[in-house]
Amino acid sequence: MNRFHLVRRNGNTLVRRIICYIIAILISMGIGAILLASLGINPLSYYKDMLTIGLIGNRYAYKSIEGFLKIFVPLLMVSLALALSFKMRFWNIGGEGEFLIGGMCAAAVAFNCGGLPQPVVLLLMFLAAIISSGLIGLAVAFLKCRFKTSETLVTLMINYIVLYIVKFFGETKAPWNFFLREDSERPLFAKFPDNAAMPGIHIGQFNLLYSVIFSLILTGIIYVYLRFTKQGYEIAVVGDSAATAKYAGIKVKHVILRTMFLSAALIGLAGAFSASASATVSSSMTNNAGWTGIVVAWLSKLSIPGILVTSFLISILQYGCQAASTSYPAIDRNFADLLQGIILFAVLVSDFAVTFKIVRRQEGES
Repeated sequence: MNRFHLVRRNGNTLVRRIICYIIAILISMGIGAILLASLGINPLSYYKDMLTIGLIGNRYAYKSIEGFLKIFVPLLMVSLALALSFKMRFWNIGGEGEFLIGGMCAAAVAFNCGGLPQPVVLLLMFLAAIISSGLIGLAVAFLKCRFKTSETLVTLMINYIVLYIVKFFGETKAPWNFFLREDSERPLFAKFPDNAAMPGIHIGQFNLLYSVIFSLILTGIIYVYLRFTKQGYEIAVVGDSAATAKYAGIKVKHVILRTMFLSAALIGLAGAFSASASATVSSSMTNNAGWTGIVVAWLSKLSIPGILVTSFLISILQYGCQAASTSYPAIDRNFADLLQGIILFAVLVSDFAVTFKIVRRQEGES
């Protein structure tokens, strides 16, 4: 009797993986080209606008770069944070909820500390985001360590709980709800005071937000943390084998609690950065960074340099699709989402195919 088994391929080099990714992207873009042509749109023109994020021939090109960075920074930070927990085989799927918690707690500080200097307000906003999201992550880790609960299910449920809490605040017009505009007939989230907006460095008309600089510095810090510190080594050992870690004298529960707090806290900080950069909050402020960050971490094999590159490329895809769609009235944001989905699915299938192969074995064969 023949049986099929899934086995890992040998000699899986980086060059081979990159070539497979490129082929997958070209195939998916070919499918997109067929869809574009069926709508009467020149695929080459659309892809030119997409890959250049609308910079060519745009007198407001700096706005496109600013918009791109507002997608790139949260995605990079969320992906880095998820890599921390994923490295120890702790599946934190709650990026969306932790992001929203951080953003809402930062907003609460912004609306109630209007009289303080800007550096103080921003510091309090970021601390509120870090502590609130970190405590959620710590609670999930405690349940896992104490009661052996599934962190995947718990963090997944947190996403929806937090989402509906945010929607409640966004749709409930009441005197106590300081998140909403007072001068609007229908519920609308208010703009932050000026001292709660993310500052930046002005380069001509372009405003380079400090959150961009910090996210790049954070990338280097996490790389050093995981590669050269005792705590980073403990995360790797726990991820390889919790039993081996215990035998080596590593306090596994402490590592899980510490790392999950750090992972969730960084995602909350990303939420605070996003809220401060936009000077407001909403139920869609995550831009699906919590979900896309999982894809980024997976495609990067939890490599920090890989996460930086992959986040950059996927951000180009996301913002580029939005920028290109504005030039073609025949298509809307839904097509952009469709094209992103096709490309990401093709890359994931390619990654699976280059990592594993199916072999046929007869019964009794070792």
